Amino acid sequence: MDYMRLAWLEARAGIAAGQSPFGACVVRDGVVVAQGHNLVWAETDITAHGEIVTIRKACRELGTIDLSGATLYSTCEPCPMCFAAIHWARFARLVYGASIADAQRAGFNELTVSNAELRRLGGSQVEIVAGVMQKECALLFGEWLATPGQRSY
Repeated sequence: MDYMRLAWLEARAGIAAGQSPFGACVVRDGVVVAQGHNLVWAETDITAHGEIVTIRKACRELGTIDLSGATLYSTCEPCPMCFAAIHWARFARLVYGASIADAQRAGFNELTVSNAELRRLGGSQVEIVAGVMQKECALLFGEWLATPGQRSY
């Protein structure tokens, strides 16, 4: 819960900075390696999702692209691009809060392929833990929608 709360706080920081409501945190051996939030609009980069931003930070911090043994905490079920990066970085575990349906209800153009299905189809070994702080994470979308000038993609 503590690590998911860090991801949730990152999402709130992103909302305050005019970004979309997605945050993430990378933990390995009980140590927080990196935290980040969506920077799509700030960097004019459609790939700058909260998970990708955080994975990039973790790789730089550790000096490697191999994040074996690490867990990624995300406020929402990752999109297929982010799940592929989680797989390629060799994360041991993914923990997420809100669902793809929660993001869709807020107006996001989510692909409806679940991480569990991507895991199955691709033969990924990433353990998936869904629904951690789901209610709190889903409420981030309402907070974001109530923010003047919010933008989706």
